[in-house]
Amino acid sequence: MLSLERVVFVHGSGRFGAAAWPKQHGLSLDFDCLYLRRHGFDAEAEPLPTDHDRDQEILAEALGAGGHVVAHAEGAVPAMLLAVERPDLVGSLTLIEPACLSLTAGLPATKAHIDLMAPLFAERHAMSDGDFLRELLRRGSIAPAADARRDAARLRLQSPPWEAPLSIVPGVPTLVLTGGWEPLYEEVAQYLAGTGAMHRVVAGGHRPHDTPEGAALIRAFLRSAGEEAAA
Repeated sequence: MLSLERVVFVHGSGRFGAAAWPKQHGLSLDFDCLYLRRHGFDAEAEPLPTDHDRDQEILAEALGAGGHVVAHAEGAVPAMLLAVERPDLVGSLTLIEPACLSLTAGLPATKAHIDLMAPLFAERHAMSDGDFLRELLRRGSIAPAADARRDAARLRLQSPPWEAPLSIVPGVPTLVLTGGWEPLYEEVAQYLAGTGAMHRVVAGGHRPHDTPEGAALIRAFLRSAGEEAAA
């Protein structure tokens, strides 16, 4: 029996596991899909601080002998870190609205975001979850949600994405998918496009992969990357 190519999905700061990828479940017909839970993300246990090393271990374990990685928002950080450390495992990268802000920290939109958010993150350990949530909402960093308080508790423990020690990933086929709504993510995407990534814009806010066009682009890219690897 022909084995399917492995595709591992890495969520952002909100939904996690399979719940973060409702429009990608159909890919399981063509690929061996695994939907990760990053370190500190659990429906029952208390949130934990960011651990990029542990996230990379979780991702590497899921990839096994190798495969493709699809990552959203903050999930793009450990995806890129692993691709640099273990390019033998990562056949391709699909980065959706990647929060790889350390790459563009000196550019206008990213700098404005850091200037706005850095003072809050500097004080976060002295704040309650409720106060942190109110500041996030006031600064427009997150949208109101049914479980916003738990999201805030988790976000308060996450390290700022602009502090991640990122570098470009040479030689790994990369698709960057953005929603065209936020200059911050477009800035990161344009930077990555300048290093050889393919950038596509699909109207869909912060979750362009939930749209039919976005889901189709991901499927086509995975199929193309798999064919190139097999050639």
